[in-house]
Amino acid sequence: MSEIGTMEKEEIFSKVLRAGRRTYFFDVRATKAGDYYITITESKKFTNDDGSFHYKKHKIYLYKEDFTGFKEILDEMTDFVINEKGEEVISERHQKDFQRPQEKVDEVKEEITENSVVEETTATANSFTDVSFEDI
Repeated sequence: MSEIGTMEKEEIFSKVLRAGRRTYFFDVRATKAGDYYITITESKKFTNDDGSFHYKKHKIYLYKEDFTGFKEILDEMTDFVINEKGEEVISERHQKDFQRPQEKVDEVKEEITENSVVEETTATANSFTDVSFEDI
C-alpha cells in the first residue's frame, strides 16, 4: 500500500485551530494494531526576506495511556493562567506600537550612542582625562 493510502487510512478524526501565524492540527490516528492515538501539530508561518514563506512544524504524539495525566496537567495549567492573569491577552506584541526585540536593541543602542557623545564631550571639556566608553 502506498504511503498516501496509509496516511488516509490512519487519520480517523481531525480538527483545526487557526491562531494568527500559528495553526494547530488535532488528529486522531490509528496504530498498525488498530488502536487510536492523538497527534497535535503546531504549524507556524515564517516570511523570508524575499517575500516567500515557509512553515515550521512541531508534533506531539499522545497515546491513550497518557491521556488522563496530560489532560489533568493541561487543565491545571490553563486554570492557573486564567486565574492569575485572566482571559485578556496582555502581550506587548498585540499593541499598536510593538517593536520586534532587535528593533528595540537598535533603538537603545542609538540612544546610548547619542548620550555617549554628549557625555564624552562634556567630560573632555571638564577634565584632563579622556575616557571612552569603549575603554570600560
